[in-house]
Amino acid sequence: MEQVSSTGRPVQITVTDGYDLKGFKGDTPVTFIRAEFNQVVLGHSAKITVSPEGTAKYNFTCSFEVNPEGGVTLNDLAHKPVFLTMTEVLPKEKKQKEEKTMILGQAVVDLLPLLEGESSFETMVPLHPVPGSPLEPLRSGVKQCSLEVKVFVAEPLLTAAQISGGSLLKVTLEAAYSVPESFIPMGLLQNFMVGLQVPSAGEKDYPIFFKNGTLKLGGEREPVPRPKKWPIANILAPGANYIPDAFIVGGPYEEEEGELNRPEDREFRNQAECIKKRITWDLESRCYLDPPAVISFQKRIADCRFWPVEITRVPLVTVPKGKSAKFEKTDDEGQLSFHGVAYVNMVPLLYPGVKRIRGAFHVYPYLGSTVYEKTKCLFSLFRDTDHNLIQNNKIGGINSPVSKPVISKNLKEDKTVKEKDMEARPRPGDVQASSIKSQSSDTPLEVEPSLCNNPEGQQYVEAGTYIVLEIELDKALVPKRMPEELARRVKEMIPPRPPVTRRTGGAQKAMSDYHMQIKNISRAILNEYHRMFGKQAVQVESDLDSETLEEQKCQLNYELNCSGKYFAFKEQLKHAVVKIVREKYLKTTAFESQEELQKFISELYVFLVDQMHVAVNQAMPDDVQGTPSTIYTSSEQLRLFAFEAEVNENYEMATVYYEERLVREPQNLEHWLDYGAFCLLTKDNIKAQECFRKALSLNQNHIHSLLLCGVLAVLMENYEQAEIFFEDATCLEPTNVVAWTLLGLYYEIQNNDIRMEMAFHEAFKQLQARVLRAQVTKQRITGLGAPLSILDEFLDESSNLQSESHEPILSVQSQDPTTSQKPSNTFIKEIPLKKEASKCQESSTCLHPTLYSVSQTPTTIFMETIRFLMKVNAVQYVHRVLAHELLCPHGGPSCEYYLVLAQTHLLKKDFAKAEEYLQQAAQMDYLNPNVWGTKGHLYFLRGNHAEAKACYERTISFVADASEMHFIFLRLGQIYLEEKEYKKAKKTYLQVCKRSPSCLTWLGLGIACYQLDELTEAEDALSEANALNNYNAEVWAYLALVCLKAGRQLEAEQAYKYMMKLKLKDESLLAEIHMVQETVGFGNPSF
Repeated sequence: MEQVSSTGRPVQITVTDGYDLKGFKGDTPVTFIRAEFNQVVLGHSAKITVSPEGTAKYNFTCSFEVNPEGGVTLNDLAHKPVFLTMTEVLPKEKKQKEEKTMILGQAVVDLLPLLEGESSFETMVPLHPVPGSPLEPLRSGVKQCSLEVKVFVAEPLLTAAQISGGSLLKVTLEAAYSVPESFIPMGLLQNFMVGLQVPSAGEKDYPIFFKNGTLKLGGEREPVPRPKKWPIANILAPGANYIPDAFIVGGPYEEEEGELNRPEDREFRNQAECIKKRITWDLESRCYLDPPAVISFQKRIADCRFWPVEITRVPLVTVPKGKSAKFEKTDDEGQLSFHGVAYVNMVPLLYPGVKRIRGAFHVYPYLGSTVYEKTKCLFSLFRDTDHNLIQNNKIGGINSPVSKPVISKNLKEDKTVKEKDMEARPRPGDVQASSIKSQSSDTPLEVEPSLCNNPEGQQYVEAGTYIVLEIELDKALVPKRMPEELARRVKEMIPPRPPVTRRTGGAQKAMSDYHMQIKNISRAILNEYHRMFGKQAVQVESDLDSETLEEQKCQLNYELNCSGKYFAFKEQLKHAVVKIVREKYLKTTAFESQEELQKFISELYVFLVDQMHVAVNQAMPDDVQGTPSTIYTSSEQLRLFAFEAEVNENYEMATVYYEERLVREPQNLEHWLDYGAFCLLTKDNIKAQECFRKALSLNQNHIHSLLLCGVLAVLMENYEQAEIFFEDATCLEPTNVVAWTLLGLYYEIQNNDIRMEMAFHEAFKQLQARVLRAQVTKQRITGLGAPLSILDEFLDESSNLQSESHEPILSVQSQDPTTSQKPSNTFIKEIPLKKEASKCQESSTCLHPTLYSVSQTPTTIFMETIRFLMKVNAVQYVHRVLAHELLCPHGGPSCEYYLVLAQTHLLKKDFAKAEEYLQQAAQMDYLNPNVWGTKGHLYFLRGNHAEAKACYERTISFVADASEMHFIFLRLGQIYLEEKEYKKAKKTYLQVCKRSPSCLTWLGLGIACYQLDELTEAEDALSEANALNNYNAEVWAYLALVCLKAGRQLEAEQAYKYMMKLKLKDESLLAEIHMVQETVGFGNPSF
């Protein structure tokens, strides 16, 4: 597999010392060490006497060469350790000709550091005792017998390019659970084997075998964590079987990447892993992939997607004793039985940053045509190499570390047998070619055996057998961008805007100082007044006539001038006035003319007097009447007014309200997002992009800003920037369903199917996790042991395809059409996602006013994304997501789906299509108030107010509110006014004024009260409307009518003047005003 130089590179292993050693005879036993690697004895150390303290100095060095042409490859270093066997030489007894020896234990040296770029390392390896050895077994609190070992190579085995571009593949086979009942531990011994192939840079693949599985009857769960074992048989010391620092830790089923990870599979897996029969291996095999092999591996996953992992049972053949003994070939020898295959979805390894997949995978009967269809693999490890397997399937002949040292010949013979065997069989390409040729000839085509001819393999399906497998790489095949890099790229595109620093000496400070000086001077003048006329004069001031007050004023002025206090007050105020001139009016240079000076002084005088009144009113006692307070509209009210203008298509007024919010709070990013959403509605994408980027510059960790910048980048075809925005959003908030879904939609546009699957799978997983958390929270709140029935139903529907989310392209069906097993993989676009409690329908704050959910309907990752996009008016993007929602078989065309379609066509004024979709929505959910509310809007826009009225009345009669009740009340009240049902109109407008008051709601109420001759209530309502928006000509018109009928000429003329200035467009209302003016004889100043 790997490309290395043809010359061998020696690897030296030196055993320096032994510690805490013991022997069978005496306290100072004589021991020696035998080193073995790859079934070859590397050498023996000298016989060393152990000291009474249990130490021994061996200083034993041996070596072997790494050379693919000589038999030892980098793969051998990856999955084969060096075995150090310690043997005690027993003292000779009388008449004993030869020395007797007994093995004490074995140590294992893992050579993996050499494949990580190291040229030497030292390690202290434990000496594991063989059965009956006096050495202490490994346990806590007891000193362990150990050997100090040094490993050295003259130069690193891997170049820098191999280290950076290569990778180490680890495959761990844990167990096969729920095996067929026909598997019994008695009778003929069987070798349970599993195999798979790893692609290499060359033409041939590298096989990985797991042999000697242990059949267990069950009864208890396998312990975790438990150590992984070397894939080598007949290791002398039981403890030496285990790979150092490698453990099987397990994990929740839901977090696995394979099949059988849905909630409904939990009970079956618990039974299979506790009660039923299983075959355990717990083996880890390693394989080094050089850079070309990594590229080949990556390409093969992209092309094939599924990997065949074969499983079979082969009878063990006992080796007869004696040199002249011959093998007796049994009927079972050479015949595969229970040949099955599991299809492992390897696509997750192509996800950015993914290095490991672990999961359970169903076992199906091995059928060549089906395996080729799913994996594009014609070659079978067991079917096409059964001769080699049977020859190596003798007890005591599998990877024994104590084999004879003459190995090179055996390797060559084995290689020759393999080559002959391969030449005797047609190559995969030849098989395919012959099949094609057979189709055009008269020769009958060899038919693949059907399931009835493979009854043993079919037993896997009937028993529900599955294997638990883990595949891990030390480096991800596809590197993932680091969050720091994404944040840096975002900053490069949109530099963060620093917060505006408050100036301590600006215009605001100048005004504050001026007010403070005015208050101080006012108090001083008031104290002087009290001194001259006493405090009693203030209390009886209302009884004094104007002449007395004028006389007191003159006396006060005279006293202030005579005492010099007047000039002192002027000097006290001068500095504050100068600051106002400089900071407020920015006047720091001389005036060019006298006229300009006089004009500025007049303007300044008016301003200072006004501000003086403001300060004096603030300083006066509470019983002194101040200036009337102005009605302040909050940011939320301005948002509502802008939304009203949007719906009424008065985009100019909506722009005014949005810009008003921005002027008030330019640092509030929500205001920028709202304005950007409005620009999307008006199809001004450039301005929308500016708004969203402005919001992102205020907070570069704001998820909605990142997502909307990404959406705009896609709409404007800036795809590279879009990927940065979406990826950054998923890094900042990995649980955000909408972020993952939008990232998947982006990858779909780029035709990157694998990453699209990854993003959609992650979105599905996060949505499912959120629903489960909601379920747990609900149970804690209610204190009930049983989950919600609605949520149960949702979990039953949604979790059926959790394990299917990795594979959107290839649909894997059950091998047996009659079996009850469900398909384990299907289209990702067909994933039915979850039902969700209404509390959890939104993962973050809404951009628009709260929309109330009407019913607990199932939701998908696509529908949740559609809701987000509809709130920000990204209608151009919605249709792409709707296409995915339509392909979901369980969640597909739903009431909400048709409702969204209707809303998008309403925006386009395509009333016929909107009506068609609303009819379908009503058929699916007749009691949905949103459907009836939208139908009312449709009829209202068409001018069919009778039908609109019926729909609106039905909507407000429901217990649950629709999402846009404000506009439903507004339009229903307007219809009542048109039909002269003024009492109903008054009641309707009163309701909406309580819920969400605005200029239009108060205007409607005022009109209804005016028509009912309730002039006082009408004037109050119209005054409220005027206070919220004094630029509405209709409000001034009805105020003029109320004042005309009340006989208040001045107010009537003022209201009429403002109405004409604002250009009232309602001709009938203007004619009514003129008629009332003629009746009362006043109100129009023009005649």
